[in-house]
Amino acid sequence: MKLNMNDMLKQVQKMQADMAKVQAELEKKTVTEESGGGMVKATANGKKEIVSLVIDEEIAKSGDKEMLEDLVVAAVNKALNSAGKMAEDELGAVTKGMMPPGMNFPGF
Repeated sequence: MKLNMNDMLKQVQKMQADMAKVQAELEKKTVTEESGGGMVKATANGKKEIVSLVIDEEIAKSGDKEMLEDLVVAAVNKALNSAGKMAEDELGAVTKGMMPPGMNFPGF
């Protein structure tokens, strides 16, 4: 089946609209990751923004600043990685079948 330019343009416009919708939805979706057995929890949205950071009172009181910093970094990195994967999966569902295999656009 051959597509003419108008059909191709319509498909691209639909994909762009679908991607914009998914990107807006990703802002509302969150993932939470933790470190230190749950002593630090970081929540990120699908736009890879940290929206919440919870630190257990006991670790905060411990006075071990270096350990707390390491736990915060670990939890935040896990949350950002999970948010990126979530966004990739959601956007990939929109573009599936529209792009040739192996073609990858950064950020999608």
